This record gives sequence, C-alpha cells and structure tokens, in this order.
Amino acid sequence: MKKLISILLLSLYVISTTEVYQLLKIPTLIEHYWEHKELNPDMTLTAFLRTHYDHPVKDGDYGKDQKLPFIIHSAPLSLVFTINQGFSFEAATYHFSPLLLHKIPSKDEDLCYKGFLNSVWEPPRFSFS
Repeated sequence: MKKLISILLLSLYVISTTEVYQLLKIPTLIEHYWEHKELNPDMTLTAFLRTHYDHPVKDGDYGKDQKLPFIIHSAPLSLVFTINQGFSFEAATYHFSPLLLHKIPSKDEDLCYKGFLNSVWEPPRFSFS
C-alpha cells in the first residue's frame, strides 16, 4: 500500500511540475490524425506531424491544433513564499549545560565507538585458505 501511494504521489508531482502532462494529450493527437486521414487518405504520419509542428498554419481547425501535445507550453507549478512586512527575526543566545555521558553496555566490541575505531585500520586477523 505504501508503494502504491508513493507511486501515486510521485506521479502527481512529476505531472504537475514538468511537461510530462503533455503525454496525456496523445489520444487527441491520434484522433486529429485520423480526421486528417479521412480528408486526405494519402497523408502519412510524418506529413501530418510536419504540418502541425514544423510549419503550423492557421486554418479551419486551428482550435483543434492548439489542443495537440507540445503545441502550447505552460509554466509548470511554482510555489512562491513571501514574508509579511511585520516579520522580524531575533537571534537569542542560549547557554546549554553539558550533557552527562553514560556508558552504553555492549556485548560486541565492534559496536562500541572506541572498539570500532581501533579495529577499522587493522589487517584481517584470520586468513582464508
């Protein structure tokens, strides 16, 4: 369940902050291509893409052309935080009392900080043969 929620939230974030949402318009591209294909059966996909993306022309279906993916670009989601004019920041000095250190019992010497530092740079004690 956590994985599904993570994927959902990541997808929503990526769609709202990048141009990935344009891929959701691909069915509109396919429908518009079939409309042009019915009007001109000889039109290939590359000719259709050249007509609409390379040199776009304002023709009778200009409104539909503007709904195609990557024709109109919008600004991605941007968050702006402003600070009120009455905002003031004061730095206070605090005097902290030293913490009392307590020894932590450990059964394994490598888990202790001191034992760990001493054993890190030592060569292996056992040889595998």
